[in-house]
Amino acid sequence: MTYIGHMTGPMEMLLAGWAATSLLMAAFWRWHLRVGNAGLVDVGWTLSMVALAGLYASVGPGDAVRRLVMVAMVAIWGGRLATYLLRDRVLGRPEDQRYSALRRSSWAAAGNFFAFFQAQALLAVVLSAPLLVASLDRRPMNSALELVAVGLWAVALAGETIADRQLERFKQRAGTSGRVCRDGLWRYSRHPNYFFEWLVWVAFALYAARSPWSAVGFIAPVLMLFFLFRITGIPATEAQALRSRGEEYRRYQRSTSAFVPWFPRRRQV
Repeated sequence: MTYIGHMTGPMEMLLAGWAATSLLMAAFWRWHLRVGNAGLVDVGWTLSMVALAGLYASVGPGDAVRRLVMVAMVAIWGGRLATYLLRDRVLGRPEDQRYSALRRSSWAAAGNFFAFFQAQALLAVVLSAPLLVASLDRRPMNSALELVAVGLWAVALAGETIADRQLERFKQRAGTSGRVCRDGLWRYSRHPNYFFEWLVWVAFALYAARSPWSAVGFIAPVLMLFFLFRITGIPATEAQALRSRGEEYRRYQRSTSAFVPWFPRRRQV
Protein backbone atom coordinates (compact mmCIF):
# COMPACT_ATOMS: atom_id res chain seq x y z
CA MET A 1 0.00 0.00 0.00
CA THR A 2 2.97 2.28 -0.56
CA TYR A 3 1.06 4.63 -2.86
CA ILE A 4 -2.12 5.28 -0.91
CA GLY A 5 -0.74 8.67 0.04
CA HIS A 6 -0.04 9.43 -3.59
CA MET A 7 -3.41 8.47 -5.06
CA THR A 8 -4.02 12.01 -6.33
CA GLY A 9 -0.83 11.67 -8.37
CA PRO A 10 -1.97 8.62 -10.39
CA MET A 11 -5.43 10.12 -10.89
CA GLU A 12 -3.93 13.35 -12.15
CA MET A 13 -1.68 11.38 -14.47
CA LEU A 14 -4.66 9.45 -15.84
CA LEU A 15 -6.70 12.61 -16.40
CA ALA A 16 -3.77 14.33 -18.10
CA GLY A 17 -3.30 11.24 -20.26
CA TRP A 18 -6.97 11.20 -21.20
CA ALA A 19 -6.83 14.87 -22.17
CA ALA A 20 -3.71 14.29 -24.28
CA THR A 21 -5.10 11.23 -26.06
CA SER A 22 -8.43 12.98 -26.68
CA LEU A 23 -6.61 15.84 -28.43
CA LEU A 24 -4.44 13.42 -30.39
CA MET A 25 -7.43 11.35 -31.54
CA ALA A 26 -9.31 14.54 -32.47
CA ALA A 27 -6.38 15.42 -34.74
CA PHE A 28 -6.48 11.97 -36.33
CA TRP A 29 -10.25 12.32 -36.75
CA ARG A 30 -9.71 15.55 -38.68
CA TRP A 31 -7.08 13.81 -40.80
CA HIS A 32 -9.44 10.92 -41.53
CA LEU A 33 -12.05 13.39 -42.83
CA ARG A 34 -9.55 14.54 -45.44
CA VAL A 35 -8.41 11.11 -46.61
CA GLY A 36 -11.72 9.27 -46.14
CA ASN A 37 -10.12 6.31 -44.36
CA ALA A 38 -11.13 5.45 -40.81
CA GLY A 39 -8.18 3.09 -40.56
CA LEU A 40 -6.33 6.10 -39.16
CA VAL A 41 -8.06 5.35 -35.86
CA ASP A 42 -5.71 2.38 -35.38
CA VAL A 43 -2.65 4.51 -36.09
CA GLY A 44 -3.87 7.18 -33.68
CA TRP A 45 -4.62 4.63 -30.99
CA THR A 46 -1.15 3.12 -31.29
CA LEU A 47 0.53 6.52 -31.04
CA SER A 48 -1.73 7.36 -28.08
CA MET A 49 -0.12 4.50 -26.19
CA VAL A 50 3.32 5.92 -27.00
CA ALA A 51 2.20 9.35 -25.80
CA LEU A 52 0.82 7.91 -22.55
CA ALA A 53 4.04 6.00 -21.89
CA GLY A 54 6.01 9.19 -22.46
CA LEU A 55 3.78 11.16 -20.12
CA TYR A 56 3.97 8.56 -17.33
CA ALA A 57 7.73 8.22 -17.74
CA SER A 58 8.14 12.00 -17.56
CA VAL A 59 6.06 12.70 -14.45
CA GLY A 60 5.93 9.35 -12.63
CA PRO A 61 7.75 9.13 -9.29
CA GLY A 62 9.09 5.62 -9.90
CA ASP A 63 12.62 4.36 -10.54
CA ALA A 64 14.16 6.23 -13.48
CA VAL A 65 15.64 3.11 -15.11
CA ARG A 66 12.30 1.29 -15.00
CA ARG A 67 10.53 4.29 -16.55
CA LEU A 68 13.17 4.61 -19.27
CA VAL A 69 12.98 0.92 -20.22
CA MET A 70 9.17 1.10 -20.19
CA VAL A 71 8.96 4.06 -22.55
CA ALA A 72 11.57 2.51 -24.84
CA MET A 73 9.56 -0.72 -25.15
CA VAL A 74 6.34 1.13 -25.90
CA ALA A 75 7.98 3.55 -28.36
CA ILE A 76 9.67 0.76 -30.34
CA TRP A 77 6.50 -1.34 -30.42
CA GLY A 78 4.25 1.64 -31.24
CA GLY A 79 6.54 3.17 -33.83
CA ARG A 80 6.82 -0.08 -35.77
CA LEU A 81 3.10 -0.83 -35.60
CA ALA A 82 1.99 2.71 -36.53
CA THR A 83 4.35 2.72 -39.53
CA TYR A 84 3.08 -0.67 -40.68
CA LEU A 85 -0.56 0.33 -40.33
CA LEU A 86 -0.03 3.58 -42.24
CA ARG A 87 1.74 1.80 -45.09
CA ASP A 88 -0.47 -1.28 -45.26
CA ARG A 89 -3.93 0.07 -44.50
CA VAL A 90 -4.09 3.84 -44.95
CA LEU A 91 -1.76 5.62 -47.37
CA GLY A 92 -3.00 4.95 -50.88
CA ARG A 93 -5.21 2.10 -49.64
CA PRO A 94 -8.99 1.67 -49.71
CA GLU A 95 -10.77 1.79 -46.38
CA ASP A 96 -10.89 -1.54 -44.57
CA GLN A 97 -14.25 -3.25 -45.05
CA ARG A 98 -14.76 -3.40 -41.30
CA TYR A 99 -14.79 0.39 -41.13
CA SER A 100 -16.81 0.72 -44.30
CA ALA A 101 -19.49 -1.46 -42.70
CA LEU A 102 -19.29 0.52 -39.47
CA ARG A 103 -19.61 3.76 -41.42
CA ARG A 104 -23.02 2.59 -42.65
CA SER A 105 -24.30 2.12 -39.08
CA SER A 106 -26.25 5.01 -37.65
CA TRP A 107 -24.33 5.37 -34.37
CA ALA A 108 -20.92 5.52 -36.04
CA ALA A 109 -22.09 7.86 -38.78
CA ALA A 110 -23.22 10.41 -36.22
CA GLY A 111 -20.49 13.03 -36.01
CA ASN A 112 -18.54 11.36 -38.83
CA PHE A 113 -16.88 8.85 -36.47
CA PHE A 114 -15.89 11.49 -33.89
CA ALA A 115 -17.36 9.48 -30.98
CA PHE A 116 -15.63 6.35 -32.26
CA PHE A 117 -12.23 8.05 -32.31
CA GLN A 118 -12.81 9.44 -28.81
CA ALA A 119 -13.84 6.01 -27.54
CA GLN A 120 -10.46 4.74 -28.71
CA ALA A 121 -8.78 7.53 -26.73
CA LEU A 122 -10.55 6.38 -23.58
CA LEU A 123 -9.68 2.76 -24.33
CA ALA A 124 -6.01 3.71 -24.66
CA VAL A 125 -6.10 5.25 -21.16
CA VAL A 126 -7.66 2.08 -19.70
CA LEU A 127 -5.13 -0.17 -21.43
CA SER A 128 -2.25 2.00 -20.24
CA ALA A 129 -2.75 0.68 -16.70
CA PRO A 130 0.44 -1.43 -16.60
CA LEU A 131 2.47 1.53 -17.86
CA LEU A 132 1.06 3.76 -15.14
CA VAL A 133 1.67 1.16 -12.44
CA ALA A 134 5.28 0.61 -13.56
CA SER A 135 5.95 4.35 -13.49
CA LEU A 136 4.89 4.52 -9.83
CA ASP A 137 7.26 1.86 -8.47
CA ARG A 138 10.13 3.58 -6.64
CA ARG A 139 12.16 0.42 -6.02
CA PRO A 140 15.22 -0.19 -8.22
CA MET A 141 14.66 -2.25 -11.34
CA ASN A 142 16.53 -5.40 -10.36
CA SER A 143 14.08 -8.31 -10.45
CA ALA A 144 14.26 -11.41 -12.65
CA LEU A 145 10.56 -11.00 -13.48
CA GLU A 146 11.19 -7.64 -15.11
CA LEU A 147 13.99 -9.14 -17.20
CA VAL A 148 11.67 -11.99 -18.23
CA ALA A 149 9.05 -9.41 -19.23
CA VAL A 150 11.55 -7.53 -21.41
CA GLY A 151 12.61 -10.82 -23.01
CA LEU A 152 8.98 -11.78 -23.69
CA TRP A 153 8.37 -8.33 -25.19
CA ALA A 154 11.33 -8.81 -27.54
CA VAL A 155 10.09 -12.25 -28.66
CA ALA A 156 6.55 -10.93 -29.15
CA LEU A 157 7.73 -7.91 -31.11
CA ALA A 158 9.87 -10.11 -33.35
CA GLY A 159 7.01 -12.56 -33.89
CA GLU A 160 4.53 -9.82 -34.80
CA THR A 161 7.03 -8.17 -37.15
CA ILE A 162 7.78 -11.47 -38.91
CA ALA A 163 4.08 -12.31 -39.27
CA ASP A 164 3.30 -8.88 -40.75
CA ARG A 165 6.19 -9.12 -43.21
CA GLN A 166 5.22 -12.64 -44.29
CA LEU A 167 1.66 -11.52 -45.00
CA GLU A 168 2.89 -8.40 -46.79
CA ARG A 169 5.18 -10.42 -49.06
CA PHE A 170 2.35 -12.88 -49.78
CA LYS A 171 0.04 -10.06 -50.87
CA GLN A 172 2.73 -8.67 -53.18
CA ARG A 173 3.11 -11.92 -55.10
CA ALA A 174 1.22 -12.29 -58.36
CA GLY A 175 -1.78 -14.60 -58.39
CA THR A 176 -2.51 -14.51 -54.65
CA SER A 177 -5.77 -12.57 -54.88
CA GLY A 178 -8.53 -14.59 -53.26
CA ARG A 179 -6.05 -17.09 -51.82
CA VAL A 180 -5.10 -17.77 -48.19
CA CYS A 181 -1.62 -17.04 -46.82
CA ARG A 182 -0.03 -20.15 -45.31
CA ASP A 183 3.53 -18.85 -45.36
CA GLY A 184 5.72 -19.14 -42.28
CA LEU A 185 3.87 -18.41 -39.06
CA TRP A 186 0.55 -18.33 -40.94
CA ARG A 187 0.84 -22.08 -41.41
CA TYR A 188 0.56 -22.55 -37.65
CA SER A 189 -1.95 -19.84 -36.73
CA ARG A 190 -4.70 -18.03 -38.63
CA HIS A 191 -3.82 -14.87 -36.68
CA PRO A 192 -0.16 -14.99 -35.57
CA ASN A 193 -0.02 -11.19 -35.66
CA TYR A 194 -2.85 -10.98 -33.11
CA PHE A 195 -1.24 -13.67 -30.94
CA PHE A 196 2.10 -11.89 -30.73
CA GLU A 197 0.38 -8.52 -30.27
CA TRP A 198 -1.40 -9.98 -27.27
CA LEU A 199 1.92 -11.29 -25.92
CA VAL A 200 3.25 -7.72 -26.04
CA TRP A 201 0.50 -6.74 -23.62
CA VAL A 202 1.21 -9.73 -21.41
CA ALA A 203 4.83 -8.53 -21.30
CA PHE A 204 3.75 -5.03 -20.26
CA ALA A 205 1.62 -6.49 -17.45
CA LEU A 206 4.46 -8.74 -16.28
CA TYR A 207 6.83 -5.78 -16.33
CA ALA A 208 4.62 -4.08 -13.72
CA ALA A 209 3.81 -7.29 -11.81
CA ARG A 210 6.09 -6.55 -8.84
CA SER A 211 4.78 -3.02 -8.39
CA PRO A 212 2.08 -2.11 -5.87
CA TRP A 213 -1.33 -2.19 -7.53
CA SER A 214 0.12 -4.64 -10.08
CA ALA A 215 -3.19 -6.49 -10.42
CA VAL A 216 -4.58 -3.39 -12.16
CA GLY A 217 -1.99 -3.84 -14.89
CA PHE A 218 -3.44 -7.20 -15.94
CA ILE A 219 -6.60 -5.41 -17.08
CA ALA A 220 -4.73 -4.70 -20.32
CA PRO A 221 -4.02 -8.27 -21.58
CA VAL A 222 -7.42 -9.48 -20.39
CA LEU A 223 -9.22 -6.69 -22.26
CA MET A 224 -7.05 -7.20 -25.33
CA LEU A 225 -7.96 -10.90 -25.39
CA PHE A 226 -11.65 -10.03 -25.08
CA PHE A 227 -11.49 -7.54 -27.95
CA LEU A 228 -9.51 -9.93 -30.14
CA PHE A 229 -11.95 -12.81 -29.68
CA ARG A 230 -15.26 -10.99 -29.32
CA ILE A 231 -15.21 -7.49 -30.82
CA THR A 232 -12.84 -6.06 -33.43
CA GLY A 233 -10.21 -8.74 -33.92
CA ILE A 234 -10.79 -12.31 -35.03
CA PRO A 235 -14.58 -12.21 -35.66
CA ALA A 236 -14.44 -9.20 -38.02
CA THR A 237 -11.27 -10.37 -39.77
CA GLU A 238 -12.59 -13.88 -40.36
CA ALA A 239 -15.98 -12.66 -41.57
CA GLN A 240 -14.19 -10.52 -44.14
CA ALA A 241 -11.91 -13.44 -45.13
CA LEU A 242 -14.89 -15.73 -45.63
CA ARG A 243 -16.53 -13.16 -47.89
CA SER A 244 -13.41 -12.73 -50.01
CA ARG A 245 -11.90 -16.24 -49.97
CA GLY A 246 -14.91 -18.48 -49.39
CA GLU A 247 -14.36 -22.22 -49.24
CA GLU A 248 -10.56 -21.98 -49.25
CA TYR A 249 -10.70 -20.01 -46.02
CA ARG A 250 -13.15 -22.52 -44.53
CA ARG A 251 -10.59 -25.28 -45.20
CA TYR A 252 -7.96 -23.06 -43.58
CA GLN A 253 -10.20 -22.69 -40.51
CA ARG A 254 -10.59 -26.46 -40.23
CA SER A 255 -6.86 -27.15 -40.46
CA THR A 256 -5.21 -24.26 -38.61
CA SER A 257 -5.28 -22.98 -35.03
CA ALA A 258 -7.21 -19.73 -34.65
CA PHE A 259 -4.78 -18.03 -32.29
CA VAL A 260 -1.95 -19.91 -30.54
CA PRO A 261 0.53 -21.21 -33.13
CA TRP A 262 0.32 -24.99 -33.34
CA PHE A 263 0.92 -27.76 -35.83
CA PRO A 264 -1.81 -27.78 -38.50
CA ARG A 265 -4.35 -30.54 -38.58
CA ARG A 266 -4.56 -32.65 -41.67
CA ARG A 267 -6.12 -30.40 -44.29
CA GLN A 268 -9.73 -31.24 -45.04
CA VAL A 269 -11.17 -30.94 -48.53
